[in-house]
Amino acid sequence: MEYLCPLCNGLEDITLACKNCGGVMRNAGAIQDFFDDYSPYLDADITRKVDGVSGDQCLHLFYCSTCNSDRRISINLVEY
Repeated sequence: MEYLCPLCNGLEDITLACKNCGGVMRNAGAIQDFFDDYSPYLDADITRKVDGVSGDQCLHLFYCSTCNSDRRISINLVEY
C-alpha cells in the first residue's frame, strides 16, 4: 500500500483565507522543499521524517501575497 500527498501530486488544490488580512493564501509547496537548495530533489520519504508531522501527513506552506504572512498546514496523505 502506497500513500501520496494530493497537493504535491496535483490531485487537489486548496486556497485558504488569510487570518491577518482576509486575502487569499496560496499553496507554496511542501515545507521540506524549503530546507535547503537540494531538498526538493531528495526522496520525499527521507525529507518527510524531519518536517515535524506524523508519517501519514505532508506539511505545506501557504503564503499570502497581500500581507506577506504564511501558514503551515498538515495535509493527510491518500492511498493510491
